[in-house]
Formats: sequence, structure tokens, C-alpha cells
Amino acid sequence: MTGFKVGQYSIGTGHKPFVIAEMSGNHNQSLDRALALVDAAAQAGAHALKLQTYTADTITVKGSFTISDPNSLWKGKELYDLYSQAYTPWEWHKEIFEHATKRGMIGFSSPFDESAVDFLESLDVPLYKIASFENTDHTLLRKVAKTGKPVIMSTGVASIADIQESVDVLRTAGCKNLILLKCTSTYPASPETTNILTIPHMRQLYGCPIGLSDHTMGIGAAIAAVAMGAVVIEKHFTLRRADGGVDSTFSLEPEELASLVVESERAWLAMGSVSYNLSEKERKSLVFKRSLFVVKDIKKGEQFRPEHVRSVRPSFGLHTRYYNDVLGKVATQDIHAGTPLKADHVDGGIK
Repeated sequence: MTGFKVGQYSIGTGHKPFVIAEMSGNHNQSLDRALALVDAAAQAGAHALKLQTYTADTITVKGSFTISDPNSLWKGKELYDLYSQAYTPWEWHKEIFEHATKRGMIGFSSPFDESAVDFLESLDVPLYKIASFENTDHTLLRKVAKTGKPVIMSTGVASIADIQESVDVLRTAGCKNLILLKCTSTYPASPETTNILTIPHMRQLYGCPIGLSDHTMGIGAAIAAVAMGAVVIEKHFTLRRADGGVDSTFSLEPEELASLVVESERAWLAMGSVSYNLSEKERKSLVFKRSLFVVKDIKKGEQFRPEHVRSVRPSFGLHTRYYNDVLGKVATQDIHAGTPLKADHVDGGIK
């Protein structure tokens, strides 16, 4: 349940969040732009660069469906045409993966059918991603699991029972290292429908590490997910949203991706453990706590009154809990204003 190692990265519980930059179709059918995306993702500090491996013909058939949802980013698009625009040419994969490796990232992909798995195996990818819309394709799940490589699977558009069945299929077919990603498969997704409180429940229910495939705008949901225990964050990525492209609207730009990498690790470090102990640095700050000081000169034998004693910084005097005990008692000696009040300054001491 703790995770696994891929290349130089350990992914899972006890390790900093693994940030995946999803290129998707944001290359806009330019290999030069695809390689520039790799460079930008590496510069931003992403740990992995992910592609999608399909063609229009391996994912649909011409004339099968036209998107009519008025709220869709792709309203009016025929599926075959959309995927023809968005797919990453298979002949680019090797060069993109090699460039990602050269830049210190893990390069891998989401296969969308069995032929894509065979192709990715020929490139010896180190792990596989199952996309939400393929997470109930048991034929694909078995094919991927039989490679013996780690699997990261998104859980969008799937019920608890669907996910459990798919997890069982993967494990029965040989998958030993599995991470599930909480995912809301709307584009873009809204924070209100992201429900990251599901992450710890998923971890308990399915017995594996959990991450987030995030389609919301910005990085807020992703950072919150890390606080809920997410070990992987996947975000779509582009050079500039203004450049356009099928997924550009809900994709991060390089500066945002860099912020995600830094802030997700900070969130992970900040989680720490259940602790009420003071750190060494905090202990040094104890001096700035309040304590009782004499703030007006007082003579030996004179009673302490409110005008003589106050709670001020630093912490060199008696604890403030003794304030009422001191009032009305007499001074054992002359005490000048600015002196930390001590027990032996008070006749009869402090009980």
C-alpha cells in the first residue's frame, strides 16, 4: 500500500507528491511545440511528462457522435474530428520520451486500446496510466496489468462498485503496484464537485495510495488534496492558454506548474505528524512569551498593587498565572521598574 519506485522517483506514502504534467493535445500538432512543452515542464520541476496514446481510429469511428452539450468546451465537434486534432502521433512518442528522460523526468502514457499497449511496450515505458473513460474497459486493464508494470488509474465517471471491480481485474491479472486518482471528469471541473475529502476514504476502501487527477483551474484543489494524503498530482499543461488547443482552457502555464511543484511539496512537508512538541526553533522563541515585571519602583515592605506589576515581554519573570497571588503581598526588598519579578521578591514566596 505504500507505493513503488520508478527511475529516480519513489511514488507513494511517505514521499513528496509526484507531479505529472499531462501534455494531452496541447502540442497543437507540432513536434517542436511538444518538445518545448517537455522543456517547460522540466524547468518547472515536474517529475513526469505524460502523453495519450491513441488515434482517432483506435478510439472511435467516424460519424459515431457529435458533442451537443452547450456547456462543453467541444460543443459541435464530431468525436472523430476532435480526436484527430488532439492525438499525439505515435512516431513522436520515442523522441518525446527520450527528451523527457534527458531532462530528468519520467516519460509515460495512457494507452486507449490494446494496440497502444503493444506500441508502448516496444518503447519500454516504465509505468502506465489508465484514463477515466477507460477505467471500466476490462480488456485494456488486463492487457496493461499483464505487463507487470506499475499502474496509475483515474476514477472519474465510475461508481464505487465499478472502481472495485476494475481494481480486482488489475490485481488478478498481475498488477502489484497500483495508485488510484480521485478524478472529476468534467472539463474544466469546479472546486465544488472535486470532493477531495474522498481521498482518505478511497485509500482505506481500496487499500492503495491515492492521488488526484485535477481538471480545476489553478492549483488550490491540488494543494488541498496533498493535505488529504494525495501522493500523485496530475494536471494538464500548456505553454500559454492563449495559444489555444483542445485542452488549453483548463491547463496550467509553466509558472503555475512551477508553483504547484513547490507548494505541493510544502503542503506535504507541513503535514508532518500529530505533535504538540516544541521544535528547537520554537524553544528559542519562548523568551518572547509574557511574564510578570515590576513596572513601577516599589520599596521593601510595600504592598504590590496593579500599578506595580504587569504582564509584559520577555519571559524572565514569574508566570502570569501568579499575578493575582502577588497582588496584596509585600515586597521583600526595594525593586526598580523594569525588573523581572521573582518568587523571592514576594514575602512568603509563591505557592
